[in-house]
Amino acid sequence: NAIVGVLVALSIIALVFSLVKIEDVTLPPTVKYGMVFDAGSSHTSLFIYEWDSDKENNTGVVSQTLSCDVQGQGISSYANNPPKAGDSLRECLDKALKVVPAAKQRDVPAYLGATAGMRLLREQNHSAADQVLAEVAKTMQEYPVAFKGARILTGEEEGAYGCITINYLLDSFTKYSPKTHTWVRPEAANILGALDLGGASTQISFLPEGSGINWNEASKLTLYGYNYNIYTHSYLCYGQNEMLKRLAKELIAVRGELGVDHPCYPNGYNETVSLSSFGTSPCTNQSDPRLTLDNGNVTLEGRGNASRCLAAVKKLFNFSACGQSQDCTFDGVYQPPVRGQFIAFSAFYYNFKFLNLTKGQSLATVRETVEHFCTRSWEDLSSSYPKENPERLPKYCANANYILTLLLDAYKFNETSWSNIFFQMKAGSADVGWTLGYMLNLTNMIPAEAPARVKGHVPSLWAAAVAFIILTLVLGVATLLLLLWA
Repeated sequence: NAIVGVLVALSIIALVFSLVKIEDVTLPPTVKYGMVFDAGSSHTSLFIYEWDSDKENNTGVVSQTLSCDVQGQGISSYANNPPKAGDSLRECLDKALKVVPAAKQRDVPAYLGATAGMRLLREQNHSAADQVLAEVAKTMQEYPVAFKGARILTGEEEGAYGCITINYLLDSFTKYSPKTHTWVRPEAANILGALDLGGASTQISFLPEGSGINWNEASKLTLYGYNYNIYTHSYLCYGQNEMLKRLAKELIAVRGELGVDHPCYPNGYNETVSLSSFGTSPCTNQSDPRLTLDNGNVTLEGRGNASRCLAAVKKLFNFSACGQSQDCTFDGVYQPPVRGQFIAFSAFYYNFKFLNLTKGQSLATVRETVEHFCTRSWEDLSSSYPKENPERLPKYCANANYILTLLLDAYKFNETSWSNIFFQMKAGSADVGWTLGYMLNLTNMIPAEAPARVKGHVPSLWAAAVAFIILTLVLGVATLLLLLWA
């Protein structure tokens, strides 16, 4: 009877310990993943992002897990063989599945965003563009991910998402506070502008002063619980590759001969151009009465003349359409005065990086460097840069003069505001571009998971309850054995 009494007492104590001081315990948030293909005019890249499922003010705090460059040209180059566009993505998709845990793969939202190359293809051949998108969608749907669509972004979306990426990476929207272990909005949000130069288009995006903004050129964004109105404009046919084609066509049209001087190419460098190649892009396929030559070949002969190169590049812009207006870039396009600091990425960065001009040099130094580079002969350049792509090397002079014209004459940066432009391609460990901004915007649409909660004890009480339960079981078994023995 005494043993039974002890057992009853121990059972009651164990029961009390197991019920008292029970608390709700929040489990750590689960990690979510997202996948975005950047299908540009000259190449495609895949980016994998991850974020915790409990979001900060309804926007995921996102980090880059993987970047993968797709082999070959941009998907628009497969207009005559659309299935190859889909096949080109497979290698990077296979790499992505090695990064994302198998148990989470079917929940990974997967997107493909196509930019100016596909915008041009759609203008030229709508059905071909649709076929290319259908084939990349078909390939992505073969993989165990939650395919959400393959679509062509507008130029304004591309610009706005690039602006989001930059400001996210530089903590302009939200910042982690080690003291409170929470994400907070910086007191004076310094929103940076974005300058993006691709192969077929270029974009400018920034937060203008005050409210003087033409709403046709604005993107209204909600991030981390705050609203932002960003000015953004995209110029189709003003990307680097299309500019070079337009420049060549203009030089040929003016000269009207089979041998044409090219002031931007280095002296001693010749390039043969097929006149029929101008018909492959909407940017150069317009008929020009000055082009009286048959569809034969024309030789562009480099002259290495910096001042003539700059003058030829400026002729590609219709500045007269703006008159004397300071709120206008070219072609009559409205733009409020540039304000604040800017990150210039993509081809802005790659060209200036090659010329060693990404370290905050003054405008005077930049101009002097570009002028000197343009005077160097092809023999000099090819021996000085043996590892540089021989197709890219002769074009740096034209590219640099184009960048200067775009930034100074079109966007109206000057000697003073030039120092507010930072040429870079990475911020932290992530690439600067539109895809992270796209993912951040999409995480606003992905429902946040409520943090999982379970019932839990204070550790000391839990340990005491377990000890009494074990003691009760031991005594119970001992009592049973004694009764059987008796």
